Amino acid sequence: MDSPFPYAQYVTGRNFVGRRAEVVLLGNLISQGEHVVVAEPPKAGKTSFIQHTLYGLRMKGVTFTVGQFLALNIRTPEDFLLRLGSTLLKMAGASPTEYGDLIRRFLPGTHFVFDSRAFDTDGSILSLSWNLEPADVEALLSFPFRLAQERGDRLILIIDEFQSVLQMEDPDEILRPLSQSLRDNREGRRFCYVFCGSCVNAMDEIFRGSHLFSRMVERVKLPPLEELEMADHIHRGFMSAGKVVEKELLQGACRLFRGHPWYINHFAAICDSMTRGYLMEQGLVDALACLVAVHEPRFTGIVNGLTTHQVNLLKAVLEGVTRFSSADVIRRYGLNSSANVKRVKDALMKKEVLYFDEDDKPVIIDPLFEYWMKKYYFEMNV
Repeated sequence: MDSPFPYAQYVTGRNFVGRRAEVVLLGNLISQGEHVVVAEPPKAGKTSFIQHTLYGLRMKGVTFTVGQFLALNIRTPEDFLLRLGSTLLKMAGASPTEYGDLIRRFLPGTHFVFDSRAFDTDGSILSLSWNLEPADVEALLSFPFRLAQERGDRLILIIDEFQSVLQMEDPDEILRPLSQSLRDNREGRRFCYVFCGSCVNAMDEIFRGSHLFSRMVERVKLPPLEELEMADHIHRGFMSAGKVVEKELLQGACRLFRGHPWYINHFAAICDSMTRGYLMEQGLVDALACLVAVHEPRFTGIVNGLTTHQVNLLKAVLEGVTRFSSADVIRRYGLNSSANVKRVKDALMKKEVLYFDEDDKPVIIDPLFEYWMKKYYFEMNV
């Protein structure tokens, strides 16, 4: 039975809520062959957003071929290039014979090969016959552009958790040639990357901090879902199941979760499972306690990995402090010195606990973690 509150898979069509302007923007960028970055916190709706955009383009008659791979477990340039090349080969071919032919035509003179034994053993489509060399990297990174040009249609490659390339011993072994390949293949615009990442600070480091991809990639930001619109959506879900809840209570929940679709849908699914008819305020309180209990071990793990100074700075953020270098703030929260404040901020950003918006205002990335810190860790009134 389909749940009116899906949170275990992405949604498109009528189940997709809000972000209309961003969908139009992403659709236009993809249609123009622009490379795109979507960097948002975990479960903020990135996949639903991208898939809903592609769904809309198909409904308009736009034709394209999509490939997608996860970079989360990639730790070496070889792993990245083999995953990238294999995904592209699957987009263009469907059999060992076709894979081998594509490699011979598009990657001649490189150490990339189709190994039939590796394919039979573990399904490997692309293999290396020797150590990776610069010419191999250049040829593989130009492959999608040449492939799209020959086919004459549009190719889109989605790379999930792209920030994982920073876990390589030397990320520049991939990032520098990748940025160069984007610069060398500006014409035609038949192929585009969609770089996705759930570590917003790490993605900023790649695409803004280093300037490697300056003017090469467009950032599409996802705003929080509007409280009223999301509350209406959840309210309709309850009504479809023959249940009643006050819309104002749902707006309060959407506000607590800062428009985070995964938390809101998970919360609503818990509420749905706890009632057969009219959902009272106490039911929502009980559902919130259940949701917190699910995530509390993860939150405990986060704070156990923080230093005292980092915890103190988070308390300052929760109490509304936005500037941390004044003598009064440093003394009140035991932050030692301005130099130490910078180190603490950098550490919290590296751990993806905190980020700073365009106005340099600190924001705790996870809204439920923020609530848990206030209510259960610091025992503040919420």
